[in-house]
Amino acid sequence: MTAELVAGIDSSTQSTKVVVCDAGTGEIVRTGRAPHPDGTEVDPAAWWEAFETATTGLLDDVKAIGIGGQQHGMVTLDENDDVVRPALLWNDNRSAQAALDLIDELGGPSVWAKSVGSVPVASFTVTKLRWLADHEPELADRVARVMLPHDWLTWKLTGGDPVTDRGDASGTGYFSPSDNAYRLDVLAHAFGGRTPELPTVLGPADAAGHTKNGVLVSAGTGDNMAAALALELQPGDVVVSLGTSGTVFGVAETGAADASGEVAGFADATGRFLPLACTLNAARVLTSTAAMLGATLSEFDRLALRAEPGAGGLTFLPYLDGERTPNLPGATGSLTGLTRANMTPENLARSAVEGMLCGLAAGLDAVRAHGLDVHRVLLIGGGAQSAAVRAVAPLVFGVPVQLPEVAEYVAIGAARQAAWALTSSAEPPSWQGNQKTRLELDEPTEAQRAEGHRIQQRHLEAREAAYGVRRTFGED
Repeated sequence: MTAELVAGIDSSTQSTKVVVCDAGTGEIVRTGRAPHPDGTEVDPAAWWEAFETATTGLLDDVKAIGIGGQQHGMVTLDENDDVVRPALLWNDNRSAQAALDLIDELGGPSVWAKSVGSVPVASFTVTKLRWLADHEPELADRVARVMLPHDWLTWKLTGGDPVTDRGDASGTGYFSPSDNAYRLDVLAHAFGGRTPELPTVLGPADAAGHTKNGVLVSAGTGDNMAAALALELQPGDVVVSLGTSGTVFGVAETGAADASGEVAGFADATGRFLPLACTLNAARVLTSTAAMLGATLSEFDRLALRAEPGAGGLTFLPYLDGERTPNLPGATGSLTGLTRANMTPENLARSAVEGMLCGLAAGLDAVRAHGLDVHRVLLIGGGAQSAAVRAVAPLVFGVPVQLPEVAEYVAIGAARQAAWALTSSAEPPSWQGNQKTRLELDEPTEAQRAEGHRIQQRHLEAREAAYGVRRTFGED
């Protein structure tokens, strides 16, 4: 009997990735890929062009498609469904002041956390709408519809009414995951009294529609939600993903409402919640430092591994693109503790690895404080392929670390959602048997945990000295 096939699309910051899977087992049978333009604002047409390129010859016998997209971006359409302006992506920080203004105007961080599960930062769509209203009011007046990146791609596929899912909607700043409802009052306030049309929020297994060729299209979701769906997370599992950004997340039965802003109270793609901490600076900290040292990534790893834990006292705050957690959009990177004795390429490489991971360790502590058990870390993303990262991660995180087999987890999660929508079953299909652990790192000893704690403390002290914050909004 011929297997039914489903496709999952990961439309990320940098590229479109495609996997075609057996709907029953999750076995990957075909893949595709196409790049996106660089930058923090992009014409959505570039995503569609990349989708068409990446899927060429791959979808002929596919029964269902799911889209996993980069979270938070702002896609604006006019009454004729033409794009009003290039989409602002999650990593565009021009709306940083808008985020601070909105927090103050609506009663402070606690009010936001209770209302929509999260305290907005520049990444969130609601802040980008405020920026648009303030800085490009003529364009804001033309906006009839607002979508997220995955919503726009799903809409292009089906040609029907715009839809979204609870997971991606929870990152807008105007959707309450606990109430499963848009906060249109928040939207109108942020957008200068304007209330553009928003996509209908579908259930986890609902279909968005069909392509012109009759292929079912699932609701789609955000990239972190899709990765969680692919990894079939269990209680005690926390994912640390090292891509362009760094994320820490796990699945919970109740939503987070963190007034400090460190933990976003997102929804997941199954009807539960996905408390998440995010840093803007992750894998590119490694590539940038390697470039500064004139080293390849493998040479960078060898340098970092030759240094002792603690990098001889060097502390690297890797806020190379500003930072989201802590909320320091205007920050720059800094290196402290320099002496003639420790000014070596080895220590610099080691300090970059430790600095990046300490930012994620702070996120791990934050999600733990908001109810997630942390029994093990699943380390994924491009940065997880670094030998130096694999050596330092257990020490800094202080818990067992496993590396799942290298895979396009966002695309796989989108494919699993498509298979779920295809069957309309109560639960998504179980594909876990196809996912293997590529590497299980040694559990840290007590001495290593203590060393990791010292590294983290030094990182926090450097951050407080440089920026006056230990937590996102200055709370100790």
